[in-house]
Amino acid sequence: MTKIDSLFTAGRPLFSLEVFPPKKDGPADKIYTALRELQELRPDFISVTYGAGGNPADTSTLDIASYIQAELGVPAVTHLTCVNSTRADVSQYLAQMRERGICNVLALRGDLNPERQRQWDFQYAVDLIRFVRGQGDFHLSAACYPEGHTEAVSPAEDLLRLREKTEAGAGHLITQLFFDNEIFYDFVRRARAIGITARIEAGVMPVTNARQLQRFVSLCGASLPPALTKTISRLEYDPPALRRAGIDYAAAQITDLLARGVEGIHLYTMNDAAVAREIAARLPGLTPAR
Repeated sequence: MTKIDSLFTAGRPLFSLEVFPPKKDGPADKIYTALRELQELRPDFISVTYGAGGNPADTSTLDIASYIQAELGVPAVTHLTCVNSTRADVSQYLAQMRERGICNVLALRGDLNPERQRQWDFQYAVDLIRFVRGQGDFHLSAACYPEGHTEAVSPAEDLLRLREKTEAGAGHLITQLFFDNEIFYDFVRRARAIGITARIEAGVMPVTNARQLQRFVSLCGASLPPALTKTISRLEYDPPALRRAGIDYAAAQITDLLARGVEGIHLYTMNDAAVAREIAARLPGLTPAR
């Protein structure tokens, strides 16, 4: 079983992808078609979301992660949220991970959903990290927020909470999406200044759908640079043109990140293998040579 921290020994930036389980009323085979196409990009690992939007999770995250590892030969990371879970729920999930040979966990609190009664066994992601660390030989990753978590008192306070997560056992961090690289560089400087040494991957999401972007921005609080806002407004009703512009912006963003020595790129694919492929094609140094 490949643990994520071992992948950073290659002496190059990591390249990883995120996918999400299909909606229950959608075609189940579509995600597997996308995964086979994404495999061709030679990612270092693929992460699979769990219970997004505060919705209840099912076995699809584990099913997809198992397929990624067993059939595609790519290390998988399963997201694990705790806002709707008890300790017993998490223990059962971890046991299922062991059975399937999956050892990488991205530990998250998860989104609050007013339509579901939250559980209080775990108040924050750090509580989940401590619990999982005591349950076996899992590699723990955590999320971080270049502009601060939307519920944080201040960016400085949010960084202290992030340091707690790394001290509790998270050895690898993936950022929430951002669109201004200077915000990311400043975040990394501040994180290192207070003693956070975990590897930090930059999370990049291509803007290909204006409505989808608005939803994500409202959830995570990411700011939009004026130039990007102007482009989205101009092309909102021209989907093909917006898609091209979004790919252009993401490719330029990643080019700059790589030039400035980023430790990894985590691409939020939105299950769109074609977009990921176009971005990778423009950045020949992005994917590892194997």
